[in-house]
Amino acid sequence: MTIVRLGYVAMSMELQNCSPSQTMTFSQFSKLKDREAAIKKLERIAISNIENCIRLLKHNNASEIHFFRLSSRLVPLANHDELSDWDFMQAIRGPLSQMADYIAEHPSRIDFHPDHFVVLNSPVSDILKISLKTLRMHELLLKGMGIDIEHRCVLHVGGGYNDKEKALEQFIHNWGFIKPEIQRMVMLENDDTTFTLKETLYLCEKLGIPMVFDYHHHKANHETDDWEDDWGRVVETWNNSTLPLKMHISSPRSEKEFRAHSDYVNPEFFLDFLSNVKGSVPEIYCMIEAKQKDAALFRLMEDLTGKEGIEKIDGSSFKLI
Repeated sequence: MTIVRLGYVAMSMELQNCSPSQTMTFSQFSKLKDREAAIKKLERIAISNIENCIRLLKHNNASEIHFFRLSSRLVPLANHDELSDWDFMQAIRGPLSQMADYIAEHPSRIDFHPDHFVVLNSPVSDILKISLKTLRMHELLLKGMGIDIEHRCVLHVGGGYNDKEKALEQFIHNWGFIKPEIQRMVMLENDDTTFTLKETLYLCEKLGIPMVFDYHHHKANHETDDWEDDWGRVVETWNNSTLPLKMHISSPRSEKEFRAHSDYVNPEFFLDFLSNVKGSVPEIYCMIEAKQKDAALFRLMEDLTGKEGIEKIDGSSFKLI
């Protein structure tokens, strides 16, 4: 038997006026002549984003959803070089504390997927520097929410730079310069264009990093379509984590746009995966990466309920029996 828990990404399709990703570009910031007033505006946006996150967590609790990815854009320009003197954590301490209290009272698994510009295998020191600065921001936010930072940030390996073998070794080289606390946050995911399941596993096994298997990405980018032989290796990368295994699920928009995410998850596409992993682990957390967010989760639960071998537990969880 395996318990499957579904989650969704950042925003709800049901809640109105509840974006956690309201933003201000640096260009917009620069056009405001009063710097202090501009910073106050940034702070108001960040506070609104966090208050909306609390609304989302309440929505999740009411809907029996135990897994959620926070937006990495909670605090606009927090890692911008021109705002290095801004103590953004002080500005958001109040609402962040309220969020921490809610999470403590209503525990769920919460994590981040920092933007694509966070690249740990870059040979360019400035890119690595801003990547680490961005991860440090995520570390501060997690701690402010009272969340253990262990394995809370999913990253792609990075760029191939026309030599994937060299790019993998560059990741290993750069990893040695990353402080242990940041290392402890990281999970690695196979991507849909560059680094495959096997290549990502190489790094995860060598460096002791949990691997987040993206089934859709694997279908789009692989050496061989067979992934079942490597599933046991994926499971083993989680042996030293306090968290259950995590994966991503989405469906192709179409055969022509295979890499693009569909609005919803095709239940048969997902069931094909589940049929091969049933019983291999006690519990799997599956992050839905679909355009319709929580609506895609609700529909998938409806589609799966009543299927042979599926026993519903609650609004977002079921047993494979």
